[in-house]
Amino acid sequence: MQAIRRLFNFYINGSIHVAVAVLSLVLMTNHMFRNPFDLYMAGFAFFGTIFGYNFIKYEDFFRNKKPLRFELKGIAILSLIAFIAAAYFFFHLKFITQVTAFIFFGLTFLYTVPVFSSRKNIRNWSGVKIYIVALCWSGVTTLLPLINAGTEVFSDVILKFSQRFLLVISLILIFEIIDLKTDSPTLGTVPQRIGVKKTKIVGLLLLVPLYFLEFLKSTIDTNQLFVNAILVIVTSLFMIFANENRSKYYTLFWVESIPVFWLGLVYLF
Repeated sequence: MQAIRRLFNFYINGSIHVAVAVLSLVLMTNHMFRNPFDLYMAGFAFFGTIFGYNFIKYEDFFRNKKPLRFELKGIAILSLIAFIAAAYFFFHLKFITQVTAFIFFGLTFLYTVPVFSSRKNIRNWSGVKIYIVALCWSGVTTLLPLINAGTEVFSDVILKFSQRFLLVISLILIFEIIDLKTDSPTLGTVPQRIGVKKTKIVGLLLLVPLYFLEFLKSTIDTNQLFVNAILVIVTSLFMIFANENRSKYYTLFWVESIPVFWLGLVYLF
């Protein structure tokens, strides 16, 4: 039982689960625009997420040469493998996709590493974190696969990017509610600024345009409307029942499973 628990924690802490969520959103984009499965894009998104998230979470340990426990050594090896795999898939993408991906990597780097010594890193800039994360998630899971597939930027692309941005913002608000006790006050998260109750209201309100933007598409898919309705209901429930006393698995596993659940609904219906 302990071995299973350690394996599960490694799966969570090694950012494999969040990579599955990102991959699910990439596949969702392919489905929505009827693009074929792209192995190189899928591989880059999956392994790039593992490396990127582990870089964000554990960069400080390695930069300051802190002692590493056994699990962190395993995560370091996983991250190295993920970096090599992501690089392999990266060089098989179109040049314009590579340039766009490099921009998002630059945002991730600035988000993590204290380039500006007076302000630390972007993650410590009050109120900025949520938008940077949402922008990167939305860009990687919508723009990159569409650019690599040669899809022209038109109204539906902008709509899907906007919907993805709103969804990610809502999910991040749930994370910020759960992390309220542990987040530094200097971060200036939404719950720290306006309180938990108002944060939930904001999160729920964001789900309204997320759903109704679907009606502005050039072609309305009734199945997608039904699936999106379930997505909005499930996300709303997670938002309503979120509080700072919840287990870390509430967000790190269950909330991050929402994109996987969404993709599953699409294939089911």
